[in-house]
Amino acid sequence: MKTILEIKNLSKNYLTKKQSICAVENINFKINENEFIVLVGPSGCGKSTILSIIGGLEKKSSGEISFENKNIKVGYMFQEDTLFSWLNVLENCLLGLKIQKSLNKKNIKYVKYLLKKYGLSKFEKNYPKELSGGMRQRVALIRTLAIKPDILLLDEPFSALDYQTRINVSNDVYNIIKEENKTAIMVTHDIAEAISMGDKVIVLSNTPAKIKNIYDINLKNKNIPSENRKDENFNFYYNLIWKDLEQNDK
Repeated sequence: MKTILEIKNLSKNYLTKKQSICAVENINFKINENEFIVLVGPSGCGKSTILSIIGGLEKKSSGEISFENKNIKVGYMFQEDTLFSWLNVLENCLLGLKIQKSLNKKNIKYVKYLLKKYGLSKFEKNYPKELSGGMRQRVALIRTLAIKPDILLLDEPFSALDYQTRINVSNDVYNIIKEENKTAIMVTHDIAEAISMGDKVIVLSNTPAKIKNIYDINLKNKNIPSENRKDENFNFYYNLIWKDLEQNDK
């Protein structure tokens, strides 16, 4: 498999008036093309900081972030769907293209194709308040896909949803990412979510975030996330990761 991103000795320090606080320390991992990587760890441990540094939203203090080529596009999906209430579904999905000044007939056609493919074409003229939480997340993902990113960064994208909706939307998002052949890095504190979606799970420690373990998730019958939770190997990985995180509290 082709490696498209490599993180070497990544660290992040925040300076206050009184001291320097280390949030992320000596992080190392690789990401292969079309892989779905999940970072899991305690709340506030530095997971989102790592994602923000990869996405260019924050600067690293030290280390290297090496992309396979300099023209790789990175798309970011936040915890909230961040749809604009005064824009309809289609307008929201076209926003990134508009900002990049690449709004043309070909790209508009591509966005409409995505909306149709994932069951949202009938809602092009609807506004966010008229959509369910799950539909809003699909719109947010399609807006991210509209710029044709090579790597998707997902920062706890289901945290604002109730449990049942969260399961359903994780299926939708997983299917879309896999069908569009995208590489993804997702942050979550939910162990079950990590195992059911990830090809690889990276377990982080308490702050400062260090890598405790990296697990290749090998399920018997890889399927959509809701079905993966029923896989006979699911509990094996769950217990391993649970023990890693439990040790963080000691």
